[in-house]
Amino acid sequence: MKLNEALLRSLPDQGPVVMLNLVRFRAQSADGEGSGRDAYLRYSVAAMRLIKARGGTVLWAGDVEGAALGDPSGQRWDYAVLVRYPSRAAFLGMMTSAEYARANVHRENGLEDHVILATSETYSKLYKT
Repeated sequence: MKLNEALLRSLPDQGPVVMLNLVRFRAQSADGEGSGRDAYLRYSVAAMRLIKARGGTVLWAGDVEGAALGDPSGQRWDYAVLVRYPSRAAFLGMMTSAEYARANVHRENGLEDHVILATSETYSKLYKT
């Protein structure tokens, strides 16, 4: 799974952004150390330090139960996370850092698929924009 750095750099960077993460776990971690979820939790511990160091925060995370609207035979996701960063530059700085590369090994071992959708805030009850 490759970072679409060109797209991110082409988007406006005028304030906070939220990244919507959609995750599908492997049954078994590729390194043999527990389940895919176990490997993702190891990644999450390291990633949280990096997110916080860049002024970001996890707004919400939860298990996906199924498609409430749309074709349920489409893409299946196990977990969703909303992460708010103060800017796209903060997100890119994290994703391209050596520290992230070390943590990312656990993410790759644990996940069958992972999509991060870049969004721009048009409304938030949590923050004034």
